[in-house]
Amino acid sequence: MEYRNLGKSGLRVSEFSFGSWITFGNQIGDTTSEDLMKMAYDNGVNFFDNAEVYANGQSEIVMGEILSKMGWNRDTYVVSSKVYFGAGGSLPTQKGLNRKHIVEACEAALKRLQVDYLDLYFCHRPDKSVPMSEVVWTMHNLIQQGKILYWGTSEWSAQEIMEAHMVAERYNLIGPTMEQPQYNMIHRDKVEVEFKQIYKTVGLGTTIWSPLASGVLTGKYSKGIPSDSRLNREELSWLKDQRVVDDVLAKVDKMVAFAEGELGMSAAQLALLWCLKNPNVSTVILGASKTSQLEQNFKALDFKDKVTDEVMEKIEVIFQNAPEHPMW
Repeated sequence: MEYRNLGKSGLRVSEFSFGSWITFGNQIGDTTSEDLMKMAYDNGVNFFDNAEVYANGQSEIVMGEILSKMGWNRDTYVVSSKVYFGAGGSLPTQKGLNRKHIVEACEAALKRLQVDYLDLYFCHRPDKSVPMSEVVWTMHNLIQQGKILYWGTSEWSAQEIMEAHMVAERYNLIGPTMEQPQYNMIHRDKVEVEFKQIYKTVGLGTTIWSPLASGVLTGKYSKGIPSDSRLNREELSWLKDQRVVDDVLAKVDKMVAFAEGELGMSAAQLALLWCLKNPNVSTVILGASKTSQLEQNFKALDFKDKVTDEVMEKIEVIFQNAPEHPMW
């Protein structure tokens, strides 16, 4: 496992990290969750990603129990939470990015995860109803109080991220360090085009999610969606409608044949390494419901040297979806 700086910060995170979205406290049992966490840690993962909304807080409870049981030194791992959607409540003060919810959600996450501070704290979505100055001031204050070390965003636009930095500069506050966007062979524009300038200007770090497009890029949906697939879960129906279409699956089939036939690796491994080839990716968040899946993901690192510029060009030919860059 190699490590990369989180943007311009001095914090180094493992190139593969591990997240609990959908799985912990929901799709898999606690014993499997523990096995996955231990396998990740033993393979050099030092960043574990979570959020208040995952299984309405239960995901953080499961992860917190595992962290407590394992007894890993606190200086050996990075743990995150995210704030916006709440942990199941529907009242106005139980969600969003108002100061009250950000602070209370942080305290709740600390208790569920059984840690004294969060290394990373993300604003899970932008909140148009809250002044940006309130968000930045609140995150800055949490850092000053020692409750979080770095704050960032998830699925924010480049304009919104830069607005946060403008507020931070105006009041001499700490701005966002990282963004957590979706990024994979299918979904590329935000990471490759929209954020292109702010990697240079503010040194944005990225903790990307869905590198396998929720399993689409593994090729397992080419002959239909299995009954036990996560794409059949009600909360993920939007993924099925958006991605599992004939055109995409035809391209994935070609990618599978290329990965297995010419490179000697699985399509999933190639998809993960494709993400790592982007120097603006700080870490690729892995998700798994079985230890066998996670084990195969880690074996991708053995094939890093095979993903050459020539291989990347062949992938471009297969998908034919290179984003258009502005002429400036």
